[in-house]
Amino acid sequence: MRLFLDECLSPRIAARLNAEGLHVAEHPRDFGGLGAPDHRVLGRCIERDLVLVTQNARDFRALVETEAIHPGLVILPSVGRLQAQSLLHAAMDFLAARGEPMDIMVNHVEVSADRTMHLSPLVGD
Repeated sequence: MRLFLDECLSPRIAARLNAEGLHVAEHPRDFGGLGAPDHRVLGRCIERDLVLVTQNARDFRALVETEAIHPGLVILPSVGRLQAQSLLHAAMDFLAARGEPMDIMVNHVEVSADRTMHLSPLVGD
């Protein structure tokens, strides 16, 4: 999958995903994007076809729902780095079990701390 990890998540998660060689993961720290407003973050995700991964459910859910076309959203609970990394892997496995993840990601996946997955469409204007 092609992912953008919001700055609320550790850049070490992106580095780990890239090192595994199965995914492409960007973190704002890697390109001078720390502190960018949410609309710019979403714009980068749309421009580069990156699924947005965040722990900021409220702001990004509302923002993504205003877009007609977007690469998708994965919302993780506010947990530590290792648990967030594990939950993100679980979300990617969940999506892969349903087909090519990037083909079905014009949706959003919300992951709870107990690894429960909820997949729902994000309806754009």
